[in-house]
Amino acid sequence: MDRFVTRRRAQADQPSGNIDDSREVVEEPPEIVGVDSNGSAAGGESSPPQQAKKTDKPLPFMGMKVRRRANLLRECNGDYIDVPSDPYLSRILRKQGDGKVLFADKVLRFTGTGKIKRRILLITDLAIYIIDPDSDVLKRRIALAAVDKLCMSELNDDFFAIVIPSEYDCLMASTRKTEIVNTLLEATKSKSEYELEVFRSNRFEYNAAADTVKEAEFEEVDGNVRTKFTRKENH
Repeated sequence: MDRFVTRRRAQADQPSGNIDDSREVVEEPPEIVGVDSNGSAAGGESSPPQQAKKTDKPLPFMGMKVRRRANLLRECNGDYIDVPSDPYLSRILRKQGDGKVLFADKVLRFTGTGKIKRRILLITDLAIYIIDPDSDVLKRRIALAAVDKLCMSELNDDFFAIVIPSEYDCLMASTRKTEIVNTLLEATKSKSEYELEVFRSNRFEYNAAADTVKEAEFEEVDGNVRTKFTRKENH
């Protein structure tokens, strides 16, 4: 089976300090790539927009350009990797006392150090699971009640950030971003009266790690979306 897995600070026991907006460290030069439906990065700046090709090597995500897609025409299936047929994923859910899968698919996860990791994103009616497909290890479980809001641009790209005030945030990319966002909105609303906030802006900050704050900036260039990530330096 082919699988892959604002307004807040860092964890209370690891404060990130005050942010100095006047000091910025710009990440490495832009690399133009795309994200396909299998959670792979690929691209080529001179080539016309097309379906991105798979690659087995993670690519630098600084300046990632994500191509436009007809997302509104895509059918929403929820579970794209057939979780019940996978004994490893089923075992993880049973161990956590969770079983109702609302969404499951391959995504790209961006670490605090700027690395790209292939992951399985699994959403249930109780939590968000981020799983390493190579080792079949649960890397992170986020209770839906812990999620404060979702951040994304106003453009047609694949990036979104899940903001968790009690922890560090989670930046990911998926061609099924719209379905993921809608699933999280419905899941949190059905379990409580709390309505998850969706913050849309072409520039937003997120806690990439307990002690790392980054700014994501999105710009439309020649019909594509160019994304720049800047690390904010502390005094």
